[in-house]
Amino acid sequence: MSITPPRRGYQPYDGLITADDLPEGWYLPDRFPGEREDDASNEIDALLGYDDSLVTDEQRRSQAASDENETVDGRWRYIEHTETHTRVMIRLQRQMFAVPEEVRITGVIYLPWRPGDPITSQLLRELPTARIEAAINKRLFAMKRTETITGGKIVLPSGHKVSERDLRGPLGDPKKTPDFYELVALQHGRLTREGDRNPSATMAQINSVALSTAQGWVTKARDRGLLPPGRRGRAG
Repeated sequence: MSITPPRRGYQPYDGLITADDLPEGWYLPDRFPGEREDDASNEIDALLGYDDSLVTDEQRRSQAASDENETVDGRWRYIEHTETHTRVMIRLQRQMFAVPEEVRITGVIYLPWRPGDPITSQLLRELPTARIEAAINKRLFAMKRTETITGGKIVLPSGHKVSERDLRGPLGDPKKTPDFYELVALQHGRLTREGDRNPSATMAQINSVALSTAQGWVTKARDRGLLPPGRRGRAG
C-alpha cells in the first residue's frame, strides 16, 4: 500500500520539528500561520532582510576556516502556548559543519494572543528555546547513531571489536588507540546508562587522567557526532 507524503502545508513535513519536540504547555499547529498551504520561510526572511545569500563567498571561507558552524536554509516554524495562546515563530537552521546533523534556533518572532498586548522581559525569558533545541537534536542524534554488534561485541569503524567488559577499563592513548573517540563515546554512554551523575569524572578515574583531560575527550567525541550535544549546566 502506498503512503501519500505529507503535504507542504503541513508544518512537520520535513521532520525539522515534531510535536514531541515541544515541552509541556506548547503545541505545534499542523498548518502554517494563516492556514497557508506553502512554507513561507523564504518570504519571511526576505521581509526581515535576513537573507543567507547576502553572505559573501569570502565570508563563508573565513567562517569555515575558523571551524565555526556555517548555517544554511533557515525554516520558520509556528508554535503556540496552550494556556495563553501566545504565538511564537522560531527559525530553525541546520548546521552544515556539525556531525551528526544539528539544529539551532536562529530567530524568534513573539506575538501575544491579542495584538497590542505588551511583551515583558519575563515572558521572553520563559520561552523554552533551549529545551526545544535540545529535544530536536536528541531526536536527530538518536535517528542517526547506529552501533554494529556481532557476536555480543561492538564492531568499531576500523573493524576492531570491543565488549561491554572492555569499556570498564582504561581506553589507552588517544594517539595510538584506533577508534579512540568511539571508545570514549561508548564508555561515557555505558556510565550514563548505569546512572552515573558525572561520567566524565568517573572516566578520569578509570583512565588515570585529570578531569579536564577526560572532559576534553568527551568534548571531542561530541564534536565528532559520537555523543549528543551536552546540556548546559549539567556535569559530565
